Amino acid sequence: MPERRESPAAQRNREPILAVLREHLPSRARVLELASGSGEHGVHFARAMPGWRWQPSDTADSALASIAAWRRHEHQAGRGDNLLAPVALDVTAGWPETWQGTEFDAVVALNLIHISPWHLTTALMQQAGDHLGEGGVLFLYGPYRRDGRHTSASNEAFDRDLQARNPAWGIRDLEKVEAEAAANGLIREAIVDMPANNLSVIFRRRTGQTG
Repeated sequence: MPERRESPAAQRNREPILAVLREHLPSRARVLELASGSGEHGVHFARAMPGWRWQPSDTADSALASIAAWRRHEHQAGRGDNLLAPVALDVTAGWPETWQGTEFDAVVALNLIHISPWHLTTALMQQAGDHLGEGGVLFLYGPYRRDGRHTSASNEAFDRDLQARNPAWGIRDLEKVEAEAAANGLIREAIVDMPANNLSVIFRRRTGQTG
């Protein structure tokens, strides 16, 4: 299947990310993954946790084709019944009409908010606040600045590279992300140090909170 893309970074970080997800998500959950890329994370997580109904999504046709090819590969191996067909989803454009009234147990965004303009983060928090069920989880993974500073020299260099590629991109201040989440009823529950100077940041929609 030539459409199937492979990401060395996804292969390196999938186990550490899975370990954190297992700690914060129930064994049975409906999960939306944003910017799924090659689709390898979704394949790995759905295979490891058959009780998770995993919905991959992306905006790029090449990514959607790769995800679909990985899903076919899983089905041919007799796996992947809980890995749903990918959907084209732009968070800034709102939820699909067919999803109105749908609630997810978790929304997962890996390496997204630093490779996108800030208004995507604003839209993401609004959508998560609206479409997560009570107690639902927003899981973010990637590099962050903390207390106005980079956490490593490599992250500082990466930030310069991102902004050279697109001035609207860049490593975000964690405190600013937390404030945007809180404004949408999402309370930071945990921060987990990850390999390669990344963080897993877990927000939860508290009972009684509204988006």
